[in-house]
Amino acid sequence: MATTITDSQKPFSLDPYHVSEVSGFILPAPLTELPPYYQPWMDIAQHVTELIYSHTLRSHILKMPLLNTRFLESHRELRLAHLALSVMTMGYVWQEGENDTVKMLPRNLAIPYWKVSQRLGLPPILTHADAVLANWKKRDPHGPFDMENLELLVTLPGGDSVKGFFMVTLLVELAAVPAIKSIPLVINGVQCGDAETVTSALEEISQAMEGMTDALKLMHAYVKPEVFYGIIRIYLSGWKDNSSMPAGLVYEGIQAEPMEYSGASAAQSSLLHCFDELLGVKHEEKCGAFLTRMRNYMPSSHKHLIQDISLQPSLRGFVQQEASELLTAAFQLCVTKLMALRSYHINVVSRFITVPAARARQLRSQGNSSQEETVSRAPTALEETGTGGSGIMSFLKTVRDRTRDVSLPLDNRAMQKSTNGAQPQNTQYTTHQTHLQSNTF
Repeated sequence: MATTITDSQKPFSLDPYHVSEVSGFILPAPLTELPPYYQPWMDIAQHVTELIYSHTLRSHILKMPLLNTRFLESHRELRLAHLALSVMTMGYVWQEGENDTVKMLPRNLAIPYWKVSQRLGLPPILTHADAVLANWKKRDPHGPFDMENLELLVTLPGGDSVKGFFMVTLLVELAAVPAIKSIPLVINGVQCGDAETVTSALEEISQAMEGMTDALKLMHAYVKPEVFYGIIRIYLSGWKDNSSMPAGLVYEGIQAEPMEYSGASAAQSSLLHCFDELLGVKHEEKCGAFLTRMRNYMPSSHKHLIQDISLQPSLRGFVQQEASELLTAAFQLCVTKLMALRSYHINVVSRFITVPAARARQLRSQGNSSQEETVSRAPTALEETGTGGSGIMSFLKTVRDRTRDVSLPLDNRAMQKSTNGAQPQNTQYTTHQTHLQSNTF
């Protein structure tokens, strides 16, 4: 029998975590300009790609004035500043590739970067929160939130493919919004013993997960594997677990000892962490440690949301206790859709990393490193790892397999009822997209 939430057991809400019911973890309406005092940063950040190609980015940064960060007031100003300083840093470190890296980030970049990072609770390196969540604008402010109407605020080498990579990832985040909105419904339903509400919310989550997979499929249309592997990846790479920079990077004016930070990674997205905590997915020691570390690369409020979801009563335990066919089917459908998303991610990684890496090795073994083949430009240090530093294929397969572990026994008839009762995903996803077109983030 359903109960009510007591005063001491307040309803779970997204409000304290700066998560939007319209845009989820995406930063609403990112700023495109900083106050005029910071124009020297924007002048360089908005031309990083050209300066890298002309081999002059480092010299431009060395001439940049040391600016005080105290004039940055709003959260959006800090996020744009962090994004601008991040792309400058990645370009400065990797301007000449893996064989001519630097040991020190100059103080006129390192000091403000460190201070902005401290205020945001983010590390001083390019993160998913920068490159994806805070790096977008609409060409037409009143137009749709789709590939044709989206632009990057700042970019890195890779042309249309780098835009495609960041924007498709953004659309995956967008597709997850109905699931994020449903998480409090699940948690509060479990607290109240309301199996019907939990069932409905889980069906919404599973539909959104399918929408995320559909959005991820756009990667094949907008990103060239050889460009991602041969050009883009190095600018997403960090100075932890990277043989190109085994000693890390000194942030001049901050501390004399080098520091190590992981590069941008899909593991820094809060989405799958939230789903894992909600469904009770437990990762083995090595994978779990990496995923936990990746939470330090998220906005602090998003990290706290994940932690607080983990503290709620067990959803899986509730489903087992209720012994409802429809509830069990809805839970199992979420597990199935999450496994499908992770399996498709493995497919993407194979096409964009594993296959190009094999081609690059073949070229080297033949003594052919012709610049005509883009994959030959790829850093050898990243062949077996992701930009975050993990052994990528074994990591992703292990994570997917741990997801399977939370599966519950299910009557085939119950799964059929749940599947038939769910709204077709493409209709749901289109409805959500249409709703977003009428909102300005």
